[in-house]
Amino acid sequence: MKGLSRDRLWSVAVLLPSVLLLGVFVYGFIARTVYVSLTDWGNDPAQAMAVNPVIHFVGFANYQELFTGFLQGRFRQELVSTVFFTLFFILGCLGLGLALALILDRNPKGEGLWRTIFLFPMSLSFIVTGTIWRWMLQPQGGVNQIPTLVGAPPGTFGWLSSTDAIWKFDWNRLPLITATLVGLILAWMAYRALREANRTRALVAAGCAALLLGWALLIGPNLKLVAAPEPHGFNLALVGIIIAAVWQMSGYTMALYLAGLRGVPDDIREAARVDGASEGQMYRRVIFPLLAPITLSAMIILGHISLKIFDLVYAMAGPDNTFTSVPALNMYLTSFRQNSFALGAAIGTLLLILVAFVIVPYLASTFRTEEASA
Repeated sequence: MKGLSRDRLWSVAVLLPSVLLLGVFVYGFIARTVYVSLTDWGNDPAQAMAVNPVIHFVGFANYQELFTGFLQGRFRQELVSTVFFTLFFILGCLGLGLALALILDRNPKGEGLWRTIFLFPMSLSFIVTGTIWRWMLQPQGGVNQIPTLVGAPPGTFGWLSSTDAIWKFDWNRLPLITATLVGLILAWMAYRALREANRTRALVAAGCAALLLGWALLIGPNLKLVAAPEPHGFNLALVGIIIAAVWQMSGYTMALYLAGLRGVPDDIREAARVDGASEGQMYRRVIFPLLAPITLSAMIILGHISLKIFDLVYAMAGPDNTFTSVPALNMYLTSFRQNSFALGAAIGTLLLILVAFVIVPYLASTFRTEEASA
């Protein structure tokens, strides 16, 4: 017992400095940022950089300004751009990474060399990747000049300078769209829970789905966030940034999928072949379901990266290109160029919430799985 107590004391003594530093420099600064976002620090230029600034508590006024203010249309477009960027970034990385893993899983000649080539982009920083692809995607050069090699006219697509947008929608319709999507997801969850004979979960999910869909039908169409119609959509200037991001991170997903494919026992493959499954059926019904945990883990990591993306956009398009801007870039400009610290803190807090929506459910599910297996 005495030795056990000594071991515990040593454990506490070793861990305590790390816990204190984590509490101060991570959670303490997060709490400070949330508090600043609820003040007016920086709204008065004379007080922004004062030694003892006069700061007033304003509640959620900064958040209201971001979502409904006349001057914050750029931030709202950045939120929409982030959603599209995250969607295409994850799909591109998963699709390309899986394709490369399937090719390498067949042990082609020079597999080690190809694996190194595919993984190499991941070793670069986003700044280096952004600089390389900025040179390649210059509207008057780079890839637009490739057709001239076969005598065709050069391409004219403005990779980082396009002002065109597709899939536009009115910002005032966002509550209606969000409530409808979440309501349909909850309805699907209720259906799944009902099939699994979990009546309590099915009733809760169905009730929440009914409330959201009812709200969407009765109140959503009449709700106005801004005074005038404000269209937002997918800016085509983001295409080049998405390609660069997928190029860098697809090697990561390839490594994950390749490890998963190599971990599938040969007995399972042989059993599927004996049962008469073709190669396509074996992958679709046996191997791909076994890769589902890897896909989920990759989606969490990639989603976390895409929500916080800053350096790649800064290196490729600069800080003032509103057609490629993202919330993290806006937070930097608002806080350190405009000295609007409260508004910048509000943007940072919203980014933290978005990341938490991705990370926290995954961590909770992981902890439950570990406790069940312990």
